[in-house]
Amino acid sequence: MKKKIINTKNAPTPIGPYNQAVKINNMLFISGQIAMDPNNNELIKSSIEDETHQVMKNLSAILEEAGMDFTNIVKTTIFLSDMSYFKEVNSVYGSYLKDGEEPARETVAVKTLPKEVNIEISMIAVD
Repeated sequence: MKKKIINTKNAPTPIGPYNQAVKINNMLFISGQIAMDPNNNELIKSSIEDETHQVMKNLSAILEEAGMDFTNIVKTTIFLSDMSYFKEVNSVYGSYLKDGEEPARETVAVKTLPKEVNIEISMIAVD
Protein backbone atom coordinates (compact mmCIF):
# COMPACT_ATOMS: atom_id res chain seq x y z
CA MET A 1 0.00 0.00 0.00
CA LYS A 2 1.43 3.34 -1.08
CA LYS A 3 0.16 6.28 0.99
CA LYS A 4 0.74 9.92 0.00
CA ILE A 5 -0.40 13.04 1.86
CA ILE A 6 -1.90 15.72 -0.39
CA ASN A 7 -1.96 19.37 0.68
CA THR A 8 -2.07 22.54 -1.40
CA LYS A 9 -1.86 26.23 -0.56
CA ASN A 10 -4.77 26.72 -3.00
CA ALA A 11 -7.22 25.22 -0.50
CA PRO A 12 -7.74 26.13 3.17
CA THR A 13 -5.23 24.88 5.70
CA PRO A 14 -6.82 22.14 7.85
CA ILE A 15 -8.32 23.46 11.10
CA GLY A 16 -7.54 20.28 13.01
CA PRO A 17 -5.27 17.24 13.07
CA TYR A 18 -5.91 16.05 9.50
CA ASN A 19 -4.68 16.62 5.93
CA GLN A 20 -6.61 17.97 2.98
CA ALA A 21 -6.42 14.56 1.32
CA VAL A 22 -4.73 11.18 1.45
CA LYS A 23 -3.96 9.14 -1.65
CA ILE A 24 -3.66 5.39 -1.23
CA ASN A 25 -2.61 3.62 -4.42
CA ASN A 26 -5.06 5.04 -6.98
CA MET A 27 -7.72 6.25 -4.49
CA LEU A 28 -7.92 9.81 -3.16
CA PHE A 29 -9.83 10.54 0.06
CA ILE A 30 -10.57 14.27 0.37
CA SER A 31 -11.39 15.70 3.80
CA GLY A 32 -14.54 17.75 4.20
CA GLN A 33 -14.13 21.24 2.77
CA ILE A 34 -15.96 24.32 3.96
CA ALA A 35 -16.40 27.72 2.30
CA MET A 36 -13.13 29.22 3.46
CA ASP A 37 -11.15 31.34 1.01
CA PRO A 38 -7.53 30.05 1.14
CA ASN A 39 -6.19 33.49 0.15
CA ASN A 40 -7.32 35.24 3.32
CA ASN A 41 -8.86 32.50 5.53
CA GLU A 42 -12.19 34.32 5.42
CA LEU A 43 -15.43 32.37 5.48
CA ILE A 44 -17.78 32.92 2.55
CA LYS A 45 -21.30 33.25 3.99
CA SER A 46 -23.01 35.69 1.63
CA SER A 47 -25.31 33.00 0.20
CA ILE A 48 -25.56 29.22 0.04
CA GLU A 49 -24.66 29.44 -3.67
CA ASP A 50 -21.49 31.42 -2.89
CA GLU A 51 -20.61 29.00 -0.09
CA THR A 52 -21.07 26.02 -2.39
CA HIS A 53 -18.95 27.57 -5.15
CA GLN A 54 -16.11 28.18 -2.67
CA VAL A 55 -16.32 24.61 -1.37
CA MET A 56 -16.17 23.28 -4.94
CA LYS A 57 -13.19 25.54 -5.73
CA ASN A 58 -11.39 24.18 -2.66
CA LEU A 59 -12.14 20.61 -3.71
CA SER A 60 -10.99 21.36 -7.25
CA ALA A 61 -7.65 22.72 -5.96
CA ILE A 62 -7.05 19.54 -3.96
CA LEU A 63 -7.98 17.35 -6.92
CA GLU A 64 -5.62 19.33 -9.14
CA GLU A 65 -2.78 18.92 -6.63
CA ALA A 66 -3.36 15.16 -6.84
CA GLY A 67 -3.39 15.24 -10.66
CA MET A 68 -7.14 14.68 -10.89
CA ASP A 69 -10.37 16.57 -11.57
CA PHE A 70 -14.09 16.16 -10.93
CA THR A 71 -14.33 13.37 -13.52
CA ASN A 72 -12.32 11.20 -11.09
CA ILE A 73 -14.89 11.54 -8.28
CA VAL A 74 -16.72 8.32 -7.44
CA LYS A 75 -18.37 9.29 -4.12
CA THR A 76 -19.46 12.56 -2.53
CA THR A 77 -20.87 13.33 0.89
CA ILE A 78 -22.63 16.65 1.41
CA PHE A 79 -23.45 17.94 4.88
CA LEU A 80 -25.96 20.78 5.15
CA SER A 81 -26.98 22.87 8.14
CA ASP A 82 -30.52 22.89 6.76
CA MET A 83 -32.12 20.68 4.10
CA SER A 84 -33.87 23.77 2.71
CA TYR A 85 -30.56 24.50 0.91
CA PHE A 86 -30.79 21.24 -1.07
CA LYS A 87 -32.06 22.73 -4.36
CA GLU A 88 -29.52 25.58 -4.50
CA VAL A 89 -26.62 23.30 -3.53
CA ASN A 90 -27.64 20.74 -6.17
CA SER A 91 -27.63 23.44 -8.85
CA VAL A 92 -24.14 24.73 -8.01
CA TYR A 93 -22.66 21.29 -7.28
CA GLY A 94 -24.04 19.86 -10.52
CA SER A 95 -22.50 22.68 -12.57
CA TYR A 96 -19.03 21.32 -11.75
CA LEU A 97 -19.80 17.78 -12.95
CA LYS A 98 -20.02 16.24 -16.40
CA ASP A 99 -23.62 15.40 -17.22
CA GLY A 100 -24.24 11.66 -17.01
CA GLU A 101 -21.02 10.96 -15.09
CA GLU A 102 -22.05 12.22 -11.65
CA PRO A 103 -20.65 10.24 -8.69
CA ALA A 104 -22.59 8.34 -6.05
CA ARG A 105 -23.68 10.70 -3.27
CA GLU A 106 -25.56 11.25 -0.07
CA THR A 107 -26.72 14.53 1.37
CA VAL A 108 -27.53 14.85 5.05
CA ALA A 109 -28.65 17.67 7.29
CA VAL A 110 -26.71 18.03 10.52
CA LYS A 111 -27.20 20.15 13.62
CA THR A 112 -23.96 22.16 13.25
CA LEU A 113 -20.84 22.26 11.11
CA PRO A 114 -17.34 23.62 11.81
CA LYS A 115 -17.24 27.40 12.16
CA GLU A 116 -21.06 27.47 11.86
CA VAL A 117 -20.93 27.11 8.06
CA ASN A 118 -23.94 25.90 6.08
CA ILE A 119 -22.19 23.30 3.90
CA GLU A 120 -19.29 20.86 4.01
CA ILE A 121 -18.40 18.41 1.23
CA SER A 122 -16.01 15.45 1.23
CA MET A 123 -15.14 13.29 -1.77
CA ILE A 124 -13.49 10.06 -2.86
CA ALA A 125 -11.76 9.95 -6.25
CA VAL A 126 -10.09 7.21 -8.25
CA ASP A 127 -7.22 7.74 -10.66
